[in-house]
Amino acid sequence: MSSRWDHLFEAKPVPLIDHLLEEVSKLLAKDLSRWPPPVQEIDLDMGGTFAPLFLEPPPRPSQAVYDEALRLSRWELAREFDAYDDYMRNKRYLERGLAPTDRLPLLFLTRWLVEQLLGLGEATEGRVKRPHMSQVLDKLEARMRLVQPPPSGLIL
Repeated sequence: MSSRWDHLFEAKPVPLIDHLLEEVSKLLAKDLSRWPPPVQEIDLDMGGTFAPLFLEPPPRPSQAVYDEALRLSRWELAREFDAYDDYMRNKRYLERGLAPTDRLPLLFLTRWLVEQLLGLGEATEGRVKRPHMSQVLDKLEARMRLVQPPPSGLIL
């Protein structure tokens, strides 16, 4: 006779790092479900540029802004500075369907994501490395795609 717990005994153990990365992606997805995502504090010298996003928050950016922020975050974590610089200097975000007004939310989301992940690296005393952080971005992207609302006019 099988018990309802048998599947747990038969399941393969999940390495702790994989579990941690999955949980981090869930927390980040939850934070990103709000606009703007939560911040501990705004350094007016460094983050004063982003103050308009908090004083009178504009509407939530489109999913394309989040997608591009994930792209830029990956480049920053991988230290692909030439790609990042080319993208921003040549306003490649416009080629990707973003509006000029999306630049500020794009930069904010990119910085927010990178700071969250680098903070995770610090909190784990370097055990979570940049490749792990990129895995979190992959998991986060997949999670965000699952919760996207259907296009308007589409009835499910």
